[in-house]
Amino acid sequence: MTLPLADLLLSPEDMAAVDREAAASGIDSYGLMEKAGQAVAASALRHFPGALRYVVLCGPGNNGGDGYVMARALKGSGADVSLFHLADPQRLKGDASRAFADCRIEGAVIAGYVPRNGDVVIDAIFGAGLSRPVPNEVEIVISRVTEAGIPIIAVDLPSGLDGSSGQILGAAFRASRTVTFMTRKPGHLLLPGRDLCGELEVFDIGIPARIVRANADGMLAENTPAQWRMEIPSEASDTHKYKRGHLVVFSGGANATGAARMSAMAGLKAGAGLVTIASPKDALAVNSGMLTAIMLHAVDDEAALQEWLADRRLSTFVLGPGFGAGEKARRFCLALADRHLVLDADGITSFRDHPQQLFDAFAEGPTRLVLTPHEGEFARLFPDIAADVGLSKVDKARAAAARAHAAIIYKGADSVIAAPDGRALINANAPPWLATAGSGDVLAGIVGGLMAQGAPAFEAAAAGVWLHGLAGQRAGKGLTAEDLVASVAPF
Repeated sequence: MTLPLADLLLSPEDMAAVDREAAASGIDSYGLMEKAGQAVAASALRHFPGALRYVVLCGPGNNGGDGYVMARALKGSGADVSLFHLADPQRLKGDASRAFADCRIEGAVIAGYVPRNGDVVIDAIFGAGLSRPVPNEVEIVISRVTEAGIPIIAVDLPSGLDGSSGQILGAAFRASRTVTFMTRKPGHLLLPGRDLCGELEVFDIGIPARIVRANADGMLAENTPAQWRMEIPSEASDTHKYKRGHLVVFSGGANATGAARMSAMAGLKAGAGLVTIASPKDALAVNSGMLTAIMLHAVDDEAALQEWLADRRLSTFVLGPGFGAGEKARRFCLALADRHLVLDADGITSFRDHPQQLFDAFAEGPTRLVLTPHEGEFARLFPDIAADVGLSKVDKARAAAARAHAAIIYKGADSVIAAPDGRALINANAPPWLATAGSGDVLAGIVGGLMAQGAPAFEAAAAGVWLHGLAGQRAGKGLTAEDLVASVAPF
């Protein structure tokens, strides 16, 4: 499927390749810079018409070149403009040098900028290509502007952010608005970058879509229905409950049954035809008194589980919510190696000392395993990957998925979903109030419900995360896990 440009995410390196190919194709690169600068100037005038002064901070590369175009455009509109530059602008090259020459506004060194009331700052210092900590003079200016609390418009990405990871490189501006060009970068969606960008505008400066697509790896995008809609089974007129799959959720003991029930109900609401809670005998009474549409089956030990697994209609399982970490969880998980499994919470923690045992069990054949770690659980299962500060969250999720032969949901406000083949999606629809007890149990059930219906592991994981976010939006602020379950709906 050809993804919309709006869903594609290009790394800073990919975007640089787009710029080079556009110039090599005969497109006027200075004309592109002119369009970019004019677009940001127009945004500044549209959103901050009451500014007493526009302060344009220009860097030593093409981002600074965009800034010189903006300054000229704003001055031409009659606005009061002050210009500050990092390094000697006489040493600029190419289009940035031409933009500086065309800008007849006298500038000053960036260290001399002192914010005042009524300023609107336009940050055209570094953009998305920064890969090292900001220099001291920029860090000082960032501190001054932050303390003054004045609006900031960032060009491409707030200076100080890594465009690939969204991480802060020493210090970074917190922008009110960010204007980027053609497509977003991962740093626009990954935290803390997403929060520091403010409102994001994507402006088409006229580079042909074919050039953009040719330089996108096609393996990274925002998590939207366009990525997985065709793989999620839809109801046909002859559909019945057995065709919609049978999901099994394992319950913990008598004092830990709620998580499994929430997960099971989420799976049912996500579309699974039948859902059964596999419960230890000491929890049967508690569970039976709380269940209606969900069935109940006694499973006390591995022998009972193996006997039950003779029924091949039991295809998909959720293990972990409230189950308890330890040897029993490991044995149950390994017994399910030929089925589809969502391993969550205690199920993940149970393999902290034996991760390779888990990976080996699911190593062959199509991807059947979905792992749903939050940051702490991720570090327990993949300690070396988690500790590598040179990797972005996307890089870490991809490395983990390849090692585990599993679809990975690396959870958080910027959840990343990754497949063993390198595909990765960044989720952006989750409201902050999803951070509540039981929310992860509901997510595991949604993913299990989709897998039970026949969705592949990666697509089920991605759709589950998106539907989970949508349910959170429906439930609203102050939601509990019970509210969240009630708001789950199939796609």
